[in-house]
Amino acid sequence: MDETVQRRPASAGRSILAAAGFAAAVIAVAAVGGAAASGSGEVYAGLELPSWAPPAWLFGPVWTVLYVAVALAGWLVWRVSGLRGAPAFFAAYALQLLLNAAWTPLFFGAGLYGAAFVDIAALAVAVAAAAVLGRRHSPTAAVALAPYLLWVVFAAALNLAILTAN
Repeated sequence: MDETVQRRPASAGRSILAAAGFAAAVIAVAAVGGAAASGSGEVYAGLELPSWAPPAWLFGPVWTVLYVAVALAGWLVWRVSGLRGAPAFFAAYALQLLLNAAWTPLFFGAGLYGAAFVDIAALAVAVAAAAVLGRRHSPTAAVALAPYLLWVVFAAALNLAILTAN
């Protein structure tokens, strides 16, 4: 933890409310993606995909696990440092949520594969920044964000392959 931040431990009630807030933020992002992804199975099946592209059914379970980890990471940093104690982390955290929410509407909703690639590349940078910044407050939060970062980088490579083939 950053020694300049002195914070009293949160009460159990505040901690539960904060955890619910992080979960709600992630659920909102997932809902935006879910709404924009209607018909995405047909779109995905109709694309020229690389041989290493995962099956469409895999995305839902993977994102469910990753969203839980994202909410957990935010809550872990909040629990140690609070919002005021980790402003850079929470700026990167909020940015990655916004970029994440934008990707599905760009890719599946609008078919803008180039804009979606720019978005997901920026998302990878924002997730990496959140992991690095969060590590100072909670090494566990950084570990929780690692699979998310790996998946986003993989998804960016897939997005680029689809962009070039379609």
